[in-house]
Amino acid sequence: MQGKIIKGIAGFYYVHVVESGVYECKAKGIFRKEKIKPLVGDCVDIKVLDDIEKEGNIVEILLRKNELIRPAAANIDQALVVFAVSNPEPHFNLLDRFLVMMESKEIPVILCFNKKDIAAQPELAQIREIYQACGYEVVFTSALKKENMEPVRKLLEGKATVIAGPSGVGKSSLINLLQTEVQMETGSISEKIGRGKHTTRHSELIAINENSYIMDTPGFSSLYVNEFDKGELKYYFREFAPYEGKCRFVGCNHVHEPGCLVKEAVEAGKIHSIRYEDYLEMYRELQERKRY
Repeated sequence: MQGKIIKGIAGFYYVHVVESGVYECKAKGIFRKEKIKPLVGDCVDIKVLDDIEKEGNIVEILLRKNELIRPAAANIDQALVVFAVSNPEPHFNLLDRFLVMMESKEIPVILCFNKKDIAAQPELAQIREIYQACGYEVVFTSALKKENMEPVRKLLEGKATVIAGPSGVGKSSLINLLQTEVQMETGSISEKIGRGKHTTRHSELIAINENSYIMDTPGFSSLYVNEFDKGELKYYFREFAPYEGKCRFVGCNHVHEPGCLVKEAVEAGKIHSIRYEDYLEMYRELQERKRY
């Protein structure tokens, strides 16, 4: 019997089988031996142990279209990355790391900036300037006021979308507005450190309608870029593409090289300095990693 993993908690995987319901399954020992971990979104074959109690074993994980480790998910069509415009202030470096990870996996990204009801126009304008200029789809929402939810629903139609973002940005509130099947626990902002409290403790696939799914994931506070060589990093910044291969030196990494068109574009304001500074920080991390 074939189904899709919709949730995984403490070694149990909940597999949805069309027209049969959800089965609570354990993964065969061979997966642990081969260090293969089933992921939410995986299409799997299961062996039914008890049809009344809906229990079974996962016996095979079918070929994945793609795979994310953090957040843990498989077979994703796109990512909806949620940050707040304010309270907490957007952490652009963290956002750019997530975008790099998605670009490296060739997963399209929609950027959702929540809490527009408490944002000033300069804050909204800066975000548009940074990310719409790179070619990313940007939408501003207010979960509190239920504003701009319909455009988000249209962007999710017919897709399996992973929803990710740091704690305290209103991610769970948005998910509660997008569907009615599962009500997520919402958290509050810690006054002491200005960050959100984690409310999602596991990844879960939730149906919006018969052909649209959203996958909630635990909040993340840091991402380390370490899955590729420093020379690849430049290809994951979209705004560098028009200048690629046109710098003075072949293979220019847009860091120290003279005659670099990317650096000239930054100085001319054609590439935003925030994005370029984040690129430099990630590049240096990869450089340090190579030394050790």
